[in-house]
Amino acid sequence: MTDTSADGWVSTAHRPMGFPEFVAIVASIMALNPFATDMMLPAMPDIRSTFSIANPNHVQEVISVYLAGFGAGQFIMGPLSDRFGRRPILIAGMLLYSAAGLLTVLAPSFELMLLARVLQGVGTSATRVIATSIVRDCYAGRRMASVMSLAMMIFIAVPVLAPSFGQAVMLFAEWRGIFMVLTVYGLLALLWSAIRLPETLPVTKRKPLTATNVFNAFRQTLTHRQTLGYALAAGGIQSVVFAYVFSSQQIFTEVYDLGEYFPLAFAAIAIGIAAAGFLNSRIVGRYGMRVISHSALIGSLVVSTVTLLAAWQGWLSFPVYMVLAIGNMFAFGLMFSNFTALAMEPQGHIAGTASSLFGSITTLIGSAVGALIGQDFNGTMLPFTTGAFLCTLAALAIVIIVEHGRLFVPHNPVVQTPPR
Repeated sequence: MTDTSADGWVSTAHRPMGFPEFVAIVASIMALNPFATDMMLPAMPDIRSTFSIANPNHVQEVISVYLAGFGAGQFIMGPLSDRFGRRPILIAGMLLYSAAGLLTVLAPSFELMLLARVLQGVGTSATRVIATSIVRDCYAGRRMASVMSLAMMIFIAVPVLAPSFGQAVMLFAEWRGIFMVLTVYGLLALLWSAIRLPETLPVTKRKPLTATNVFNAFRQTLTHRQTLGYALAAGGIQSVVFAYVFSSQQIFTEVYDLGEYFPLAFAAIAIGIAAAGFLNSRIVGRYGMRVISHSALIGSLVVSTVTLLAAWQGWLSFPVYMVLAIGNMFAFGLMFSNFTALAMEPQGHIAGTASSLFGSITTLIGSAVGALIGQDFNGTMLPFTTGAFLCTLAALAIVIIVEHGRLFVPHNPVVQTPPR
């Protein structure tokens, strides 16, 4: 089931694709979510104007309801993929995403648009679960973390570029054109997956879809200290990212007065995650997931503390905020892929269900807490920086509990042989 090379081993479970195409297709389906989250950020003032939304914070619901559907949908996608395989659930989810995208374009009211966004989120939840599951089907341990980092490095270009793409679309069309572009991208990703992506879950490893089996899989996932702990910690750090996304348009246009140039600042900050993804893919095999993610978590707490103090003292100027925010996103890039791999590592026998629960926990925590922080925006940086500090502190406390107070300690030696 494997090919060996000078660089180690490469799974053949994703044949006929080679390794580069496998990483690229995983990144492309993972990118549906950040595209759907970030591309409409420049359009939020126009959406507010179109539907006569009085409170500027309420237009954030365009993002928050999408993430609610994205988080809730993952509860069912994992068990379904463990029963019926990865491909049919992925294709069905992407079809729902595309259909909901058309409804978003045609929606005559803000309420119907929000309903379409919920359905989009549910459809995209399949891509999140399946992407993680097929990586776990093919790889394990540090190799899995390396693959996830490479995929993250590619798909992180989406949040870097998405607001700028959205701004470019609005030069030629109104805000609905952004949702049409999202729909077309979904259809293209669907076509690529349908043609090239093989089924990575053998029939012999599929689980019967019964209430008992689903409950047992949920129980195994939720009662595993490492899986649940790192899911909660990932939810904490993802809350910071979601709060930033919800508030970014207001932060850059109202606090720092960047106007239509805010996508450039947004892109510059997101580069930190891309750099971290590349670095992690190169060093995780040597240092291990715990050493890297725990160091990044402590670094993130330091940066969050400095940012909060700067906002409180009134010297969080735009250049200072940019430097600190890039550092925080760099730390996030080192944490999230490794937290994902650590949570999934013990769950290879129920990868679909474990992936769905991990995704639901992290997304629902992140979107709920991030939305609360975003709704507290008051024209200053204090609500956001306070929330970011508290979320990061909570994540560190959880990791300390999970690891019994022993940070930076690898639990297993480097595995030199491929998984069977």
